[in-house]
Amino acid sequence: MFGQVLATEFMKLRRSRTTWATLAVFALMPPGIALFIWIVREPGRAAQLGLLGTKASLAGIEATWPAYFYMLTLIFGIGGMLLLAFIVAYLFGREYRDATAKNMLALPVGRHWFVVAKLLVAAVWWMALVALVLVEALAIGLAMGLPGFSAELAATGIAKLLLAPAIAFLLAPMVAWIAVWSRGEVAPIAFSLVMLALGNLFGRTGWAEWFPYSIVPLLIGVVADPAESLPGGSNAVLAGTFMAGVAGTILQLRFADNAQ
Repeated sequence: MFGQVLATEFMKLRRSRTTWATLAVFALMPPGIALFIWIVREPGRAAQLGLLGTKASLAGIEATWPAYFYMLTLIFGIGGMLLLAFIVAYLFGREYRDATAKNMLALPVGRHWFVVAKLLVAAVWWMALVALVLVEALAIGLAMGLPGFSAELAATGIAKLLLAPAIAFLLAPMVAWIAVWSRGEVAPIAFSLVMLALGNLFGRTGWAEWFPYSIVPLLIGVVADPAESLPGGSNAVLAGTFMAGVAGTILQLRFADNAQ
């Protein structure tokens, strides 16, 4: 039964333009970083092309592999949190926008399977985006001939690039919960934006490791120096947030009045 539900969820994406839109948006980020690095490396040519404004400040950006990996971690972490929230809001919220939720929930299938299937689809969708853009980013870095590359640096950089999106996914069920509670896509996206702002705020306090939306900024160095590893308390907070989101989404679908 679950296999049919999962297959149906994947089939819903066949003609969806949203999958390609998310890939296009995410894939634009590495070339954007590469452009800034090129401007730093070639300020004279950039000025001739009008790319270096008199008020532009590129201080702190270096044309090296360590700096490139650092900026990639920022977009995979913060940008990824927002993009993943959009994906989850789309998967759960579209059932209400398209008025198909009532039909879906009337099927003789445990409602929890819909939650599990949609989260699995979101995970596969997200991992595919991360893998494709990671390959693209590495190809761009190699093509630019940036100095400072080593196998150890690449292994450390890629591990951190993959850890940030993985942590971001642990926050995804909360977005799903807001989507089914609000019966749409706007509220979960707004929720994610607010939580991201609060995460940046709390990240500058001593509570950063205890607030789930501060943990990714703390890890990748948005609010302070990048953390080498997560405290045990942060792992517990992330696990609790994930389980609370999954349980809340399942209970919302199981017991709430889902009449449209």
